[in-house]
Amino acid sequence: QLVAYEVKRMRAEEGNKQKILRHIKELAEKLYKNENPYPAVTMHKVQKPTEGCHLRLHQKPFPRLDEGTVQWIIDQATAKLQTAPPAVKAEKKCMVPSGPPIAAIMERNGNALANSARRLEVVRNCISYIFENKMLEAKKLFPAVLRAMKGRAARHCLTQELNLHVQQNRAVLDHQQFDFIIRMMNCCLQDCTAMDEHGIAAALLPLVTAFCRKLSPGITQFAYSCVQEHV
Repeated sequence: QLVAYEVKRMRAEEGNKQKILRHIKELAEKLYKNENPYPAVTMHKVQKPTEGCHLRLHQKPFPRLDEGTVQWIIDQATAKLQTAPPAVKAEKKCMVPSGPPIAAIMERNGNALANSARRLEVVRNCISYIFENKMLEAKKLFPAVLRAMKGRAARHCLTQELNLHVQQNRAVLDHQQFDFIIRMMNCCLQDCTAMDEHGIAAALLPLVTAFCRKLSPGITQFAYSCVQEHV
């Protein structure tokens, strides 16, 4: 129904936060009613007698209940329940028109997808330049790469690219390469959320124990020593 009827409205609302929030609220209410079609049964509260009520004079004695009348009321209620329709809500089937073609909705997302692909390309190129020792080119792209790390796809791309270089036995870096890679890793981990803990952070674990640099003969520094402060 959203696709069929709401596309124009959604386009009209773009850029207006209040309208968008109101729309979301309406949707949320519809979804909630769909999941909870039956209103909660209200419990009748029996009021407690007030303090000292037993000391009052002129108290009426509780009337004697007639057994026959009580039984008749119970029988009436039972008969009603037996003839009552089932409590399950009958599904109303309705035809929803197909609405505008998907392309119309994708137009808006097209730019975002293109931007995302461009960002990943920048990350890949920068890493290639670092390993090819083209440091001037890498420096030019570096700020864009650090900005791209805000996106989950770019963080995932970083782990994949670095993994490829480890497999090619290119884990021992010179000082400048090491510095670039460490800054990337730190930026990637800094923007990680709890959702990334078992994905991106986990994928970086084997990499930080592989990438290293030689500080002096017999002394090697591994990447984990520079990124281990992250939660």
